[in-house]
Amino acid sequence: MDALADIQEALHTVPLVPGVYLWKDATGEVLYVGKAKELRKRMQQYLAGADERAMIPLMMARVASFDYVVCASEVEALILELNLIKQFSPPYNVDLRDDKTYPFIALTCADAFPAIKYTREKHKAGTRYFGPYTDARAARETMDALRRVVPLCRSTCPDYKRVLRGGKALSRACFDAHIGLGPGVCTSDISEQDYAVGVRRALRFLAGHYRELEDELHAAMEAAASELEFETAARYRNRLDAIARVKEKQSIVSEEHVDLDVIGVARAETLACAYVLAVRAGRVQYGNEYILETGADDLLSTFVARYYSEAAEVVREVLLEEIPEDSAVLSEYLTGLRRERSDGRLCGRVQLSAPRIGRKKRLVQMAGENARHALLRYKARTHYDDERTNTALLELESALALPGPPLRIECCDISTLHGAHSVGSLVVFTNGRADKAGYRRFKIQLPHAESNDLAMMREVLARRFSCERREDARFGRMPDLLIIDGGKPQLSATLAQLAELGITDIPVAGLAKSEEELWVSWQETPVILPDGSPSLYLVKRVRDEAHRFAIDYHRQLRAKAATTSVLDEVVGIGPKRRRELIAAFGNFRKLREASVDEIEAAVPFVTPAMAADIFSVLHPD
Repeated sequence: MDALADIQEALHTVPLVPGVYLWKDATGEVLYVGKAKELRKRMQQYLAGADERAMIPLMMARVASFDYVVCASEVEALILELNLIKQFSPPYNVDLRDDKTYPFIALTCADAFPAIKYTREKHKAGTRYFGPYTDARAARETMDALRRVVPLCRSTCPDYKRVLRGGKALSRACFDAHIGLGPGVCTSDISEQDYAVGVRRALRFLAGHYRELEDELHAAMEAAASELEFETAARYRNRLDAIARVKEKQSIVSEEHVDLDVIGVARAETLACAYVLAVRAGRVQYGNEYILETGADDLLSTFVARYYSEAAEVVREVLLEEIPEDSAVLSEYLTGLRRERSDGRLCGRVQLSAPRIGRKKRLVQMAGENARHALLRYKARTHYDDERTNTALLELESALALPGPPLRIECCDISTLHGAHSVGSLVVFTNGRADKAGYRRFKIQLPHAESNDLAMMREVLARRFSCERREDARFGRMPDLLIIDGGKPQLSATLAQLAELGITDIPVAGLAKSEEELWVSWQETPVILPDGSPSLYLVKRVRDEAHRFAIDYHRQLRAKAATTSVLDEVVGIGPKRRRELIAAFGNFRKLREASVDEIEAAVPFVTPAMAADIFSVLHPD
C-alpha cells in the first residue's frame, strides 16, 4: 500500500473539529500548514483531488505523513497556523520573498521622558509602534518630519540615556536641543508634564490626525504672539509649516476623517505582490509593498493574517479586492488584535469589505495598480522573467528530448463558428518571448462542407510550411518546436501533413487543454510537466496567445460580414447612399420588391444603369 493509501486509512481517526494540520514528506519535513473548521473533511479534500489550486498535486506527490493539532475555535486555529508557519517556514505556504524584519517608528511611552526611535525590534510592553514600513528611507523621513513638528529626544542620544539613568542635568544642551529638534531634557529645560504634551502631539502626528495638532499649535502660536514672545511664536509657525509640507505629499481621498487600510494584490505565475495603502484621517499617509512567494493556500487571506500579526496598528476597516472565504474568522482574529494593541480601549469589530462602486472602489483599484507596478519593478530589478524563461527552455529541452533549447517556438490554432468565418493563427515565441513580427493569420479556404478542425489545421500547416514559405525570409527560419493545440489526434494529423511536405526534422508536441498534457510522437503516454513549473507556464502562454490571436481575427471577419450588404457590389453605392436608398423605400424588403423604374425614381442619384445593377443584385435568379 502506497503512502497516500496509508494516509487515507489514517484519516478516519482524525476528528471533525477545528484545528491545524501539517503535511510532511518522507523525511519528516513540514511541507504545508493549514487550518480547518473540520479537520478530517478538509484533509480528505486533498486526497480526493477536490482542491483545484495548482500547487496541490505537486505537494501531495511528496506527502508521506501528516500531523494535526485540535483547537477550541477557528480563531485559535488561525493563530496557531500563523505561529507554525513562522516556526517551520513550509515551502508550500505563502511567504514573504524578502523575509527580513521591517522597520517601525516607536515611542518608549513607559519611560518618564519617552524617546522616539527607528527600530526593527519585536513589540515590547510600554512602547507604541507605528508601521511597518517597507521603505526604510520613508520611515526615517517620517521620523525627521515629526521631530521638526514636535521636538523629542532620540533613544540613541547619549545625553538622554544618561539623564534617564538618573544622571545630573548638563549645563550645556545636546546638539539636537541646540538645533531645535530636542526639547532640552538633558539640561532640565522641560518638565515631565510639558514633555508629555509633546508625546501626545507626536502620537496624533504619527496616527495621521493633523487637524487637532494644527489647532493646538495655532492656538499656542497666537498665545505666544499676544504675549509678545515672537521667537516662540515663530517656532510654532515653523512647526505648522512642517505639517503643511507633510500634508502636501499625501493625497486626500475623503473629506471625512476616516482611518482604513486598503490592500491590493498583483499575481505573476509563482510570484505576487501585496500593496497596503494606509489612509489616516482621510489622507493616504503611506504605502507599503510586499513581494510574496505564492503557495498552496489562499494568498489574500494568508497575507492579511500575516501582515496584521506584525503590524503595530489594526484599523477598524480593511478594503480588499474580494472577500476571503474565511472572512468571519479573519475579522474575529483582527478584532482581537485591535483590542490587544489598544489595551482594550478599541473594541469595535474589524470590518473586511470589497467595495464595488464609489471612492472606496477607486482606492482598491489604486492599491491594485500600485501592486502591479511594484511587482514589475521587482521583476525588472531581479531579472525574474529572464531566469524563469531560461529555466523554462532548459526544462522543455529535457522533458521533450529536444536536440537543444527551443529558442524559436511556433504554435497553430483554429477558430471557427459552425464552420463559418474559419481562420487559423500562427504565433512565434523567440527566446521565450512573444515575437509579434512573426505572427501570421490564415483565412481558411476549404469549402464549408469539408471543413473540420483537423482538415483546417492541415491547410494551415500546408500553407505555412509550403516550399515558397520555407524560403520566404518574412516567415523566418524553421521552428525548434511546433506546438499544436490538441491531443493525440491533432498530433497525428500534423505529423502526417508535415510528412507529405517532406518535413521530418521539426519536433512537434500537442498540448491537450483538459489536463495540460504534452503529446509527442515517440511515446504512447503524454509528457506531464510539473504544476507551477516555468516550462508549463511557457507552453500554456504560447497556446493561449495562439488562441487569442485566432479569435481576434475570427471576430474581425464576423464583424465585417455583419456590416456587409449585397448593395456594396453595385458600383457607385457606398454606405451613405445605401442608407438613403433603403430610407426612400422604408425597409429592405420593399426595396427588393420594387421594379427598375421605381428604384430609378426613388432617389435622385440613381441612374438607369445603376437601377438595373441594383435590381440584378437583388434578384440574382
